[in-house]
Amino acid sequence: MTELGETDRPAGIRLQKVLAAAGVGSRRHNEELIDAGRVRVDGEVVREQGRRVDPETAVIEVDGERVVTRTGLVHLALNKPRGVVSTMSDPEGRPTVADLLTEFGSAPGLFHVGRLDADSEGLLLVTNNGELAHRLTHPRYQVPKTYQVQISGPLRKETLRRLRSGVELSDGPVRADNVRIIDQAGAQILLELVLHEGRNRVVRRMLDEVGHPVVRLLRTQFGAVHLGNLRSGRARHLTRHEVGALHGAVGL
Repeated sequence: MTELGETDRPAGIRLQKVLAAAGVGSRRHNEELIDAGRVRVDGEVVREQGRRVDPETAVIEVDGERVVTRTGLVHLALNKPRGVVSTMSDPEGRPTVADLLTEFGSAPGLFHVGRLDADSEGLLLVTNNGELAHRLTHPRYQVPKTYQVQISGPLRKETLRRLRSGVELSDGPVRADNVRIIDQAGAQILLELVLHEGRNRVVRRMLDEVGHPVVRLLRTQFGAVHLGNLRSGRARHLTRHEVGALHGAVGL
């Protein structure tokens, strides 16, 4: 009996190997997941060991969470400092997001997801996954973002209610999904504000409209991704679970 030539082999890569490359676990662990019926491929539970899949096109889930298996994709969290502009290049020579990503320079096509204005700080997602980036910033998917906002008081309860119920801006109304006071020192108040809007400088414009200009603005969360203890000016790769949660939030 002759051995199979390369052109005669079944197409694709073994599922347990694809899962291992995506960081799910060892091949043996992944075989146990498959035996337990915890893995789906294109919506179908797979219990067959050795099933071959195309990691570039297959939709693979473990325990209902998407596992991204396409090669070459990069998903980063960056803690943008104040004074850095949310662009990959700047004709005026100002410091940019790209300047903070030199250690990831070999990854092709990186770009930022949405923006933080130059005076704002905190979590900015950076990726070369165009479809994910598009959906994360599309109003249809209403991905929430959380900010810590320092303002000067005093702050009336009526103002908090107004932020929740809606503020009229020049380009239409906007309301906070949630807003609360998390700290206060003298006249300085620290708010936590959650909203899914992505309009230009929307947080600053909301607070200007209610008479409390922003002193400092820090984004701490974007969807399932938290800023955590990531140092200012540094970036990290998103975890497999964070990437899967972002895909799930926008129906990918």
